[in-house]
This record gives sequence, structure tokens and C-alpha cells, in this order.
Amino acid sequence: MSNAGWHPDPGGAPGMFRYWDGSAWSSALSPNPYAPPPVPPAMPGAEIPAGPGASTGWGNGGAGTPGASAPSGSQPIQLGHGQGRAGSLRQPGGQYGQDRGTIREAGQAGFDPDAGYPTPPRAGRGIGWWVLIGVLVIGMIVGGYTLLRGAGIGPFGGTPPASNPTGDVCPKRNIDPSAQPTNPSHRTADGRIVGGKLSYPALGSPWGSPHPDDRVPFGRDTATQEVVTENNFDGRGSSWVASVLVGELVAGDGFFSPQQGSEIVSKCVLGVFYADADVNRRDVVNRATTVGGKDAWEVEMHLSFDIPGLREKGETAIIVIVATGAEASSIYYASIPDSRPELLQTARQVQKQLRVEP
Repeated sequence: MSNAGWHPDPGGAPGMFRYWDGSAWSSALSPNPYAPPPVPPAMPGAEIPAGPGASTGWGNGGAGTPGASAPSGSQPIQLGHGQGRAGSLRQPGGQYGQDRGTIREAGQAGFDPDAGYPTPPRAGRGIGWWVLIGVLVIGMIVGGYTLLRGAGIGPFGGTPPASNPTGDVCPKRNIDPSAQPTNPSHRTADGRIVGGKLSYPALGSPWGSPHPDDRVPFGRDTATQEVVTENNFDGRGSSWVASVLVGELVAGDGFFSPQQGSEIVSKCVLGVFYADADVNRRDVVNRATTVGGKDAWEVEMHLSFDIPGLREKGETAIIVIVATGAEASSIYYASIPDSRPELLQTARQVQKQLRVEP
């Protein structure tokens, strides 16, 4: 229900206000919308006394005559909310209407005595509509921003540069400590370096001797060769290196396609190899390929970073995942700092010379 108060007269009286008590219209009119509420009507059944000079409201009246009687057979005028009561208030010059539960007045401009007055607007309804419109507008703005950003349109650009993810981004290494490497020497009969089911020609100076690398979270049965590019860069004995590596892929439970394996390794590299530094990734190559007739996926990406104490500010990482068995894959991984471009050429040559071992 709407709030009680003075409202513009629904009967159309110019400049006049009629009082709404919260459930029905009052008979009172006022030119002042801030006037106090009118005196409540008499209880149902109470007769209105006709004082001296008062009009009974009967006849074609003007002021009426003191003590004048109502027409024959009529009932005293009653105020209240009776249902279907015969008779209602009547203004001079007007006509009778039928009381339907509220006191109505006839004779006002634009008033239909059988239709009644409309209920005044409920308080707060307009505010509710504005709130709804505001919510819809905000939703459209947010949705448009999301679509534009995803499509690479507008000042927000497209896909932002990749950075190192957080959390557990590397696959679990379920390694049996008692298991022995397939080839403990990590060399083939013709002198190639082997890890997992992949091999490459052994590299000479400045590359170091091949050795296993159990620190790599995405591989096992690995063999790697390295070149130190920056010694003790953090004052705690850590060194930055260029490296090439082959081994069996560890990609978690179940079988992964070469492409899925490359995505797992890429996230792991970004997540654990650069401490807490922000790493920006730019893919140079990301495509399907083959190695020794086996399905493979190749990723070459340039990484930019700023690690305290380290002069290097970027490097290139190469990841090649090869489906070397029905439910197994092997990996070739190389990381070459920007300060040693000649080593990057070596790493690309090694990639071309990969061989799948039986």
C-alpha cells in the first residue's frame, strides 16, 4: 500500500489536493499539500448532526435551510466504509454515486462517479525501476569490457603477455628410488647422448660433460649438458646456465598428447625456474611436427624477466615433446640466455638432429 498523505486531486480539481489515508480517499480537499491530516470520519453508523445553518446536502441545494428534512424515505447520511450502502456524499450541483467501500465525491471535473478514484502511486516504485536500470547498465558495461578484452579490441588489448603462474603447476614425479636408468652412461653405442627415448650428438667445449639432472620436475631418466654463463649471481652459490636436455616426460597421471605435454612443461618452466620474478612470455614457434616419424609438438618461446643480482634479462626456451611410445613421450628441452646467441644456434641444430631410440 502507498503512504498516506495529500495527493493531486484525482477528480481533477485545479490546484487542489485530496487526502489518501493509506487505503482509501478522504472526502477532504485542500489547496495546501502540507496541511495536517483531516479529522477522521465518524464511525460507521454515526449520524451527522445538522447544526444551525448547515446544509443537509439534499435537494438542488445551495446552503440549505436550518432544520430542513431529507427527502421522504431517505436515510441519515453516514460516513465510513460500508459495503453497498445506498447513498453517498454529494456536493451541490452534483449527483448521487454509489458507495463502494470508500467515500467518493461527484461533480468534480473528469470524475466518473461509477469508476472511483485511482490509487495513488506507491512510494519507492520509481526508485525501484531506477535501481533495476542501473544494474542492467552496469552489467552491460562489464560484459562489454569482457568481450572487448577477449577479442583484443580497444585500449585494453588482447591476450596479455604470459607470466609465471602460481601454485602447483608441475606434474607429480612418481619416481621409484630403486629404479635404474635405462642407460646409466647416457650414451649410445655411436656416442650420442640419450635420455628417455631421445638422443642427440654429444656436444664439445664449451659444453660440459653429460650428466643426469634430477632437479628437472617434468622429466626422469634425463641427460643434460650445460654452459655456465654467470657464477654465484645471488651470493649464495647459484649459477645461471645455458643447457640442453633429453629425457622421459613426466606429465602426471594418464597419457598426454605431445601438444598437451608441451603446455604442461611450459607452465612448469615458467612456474619454478625463475623464483618469484615476473616472467613475460612471447611464443616464436608453437606447432605440430614430427621427430623420427613420431608425432611431436614444438614450442620456442622468448622469456623476459628481472631477477635480483642477475645480469641476464631474457632467454629462449625450446620444448619438443615426442610420442615415443603408445603411452609414453620423451622431451627435448633447451634454455639459452640472450647473452649467448651462438649457443642458441647450437640448441636449434641439436633439435634438428634428435633421434628416437628403440
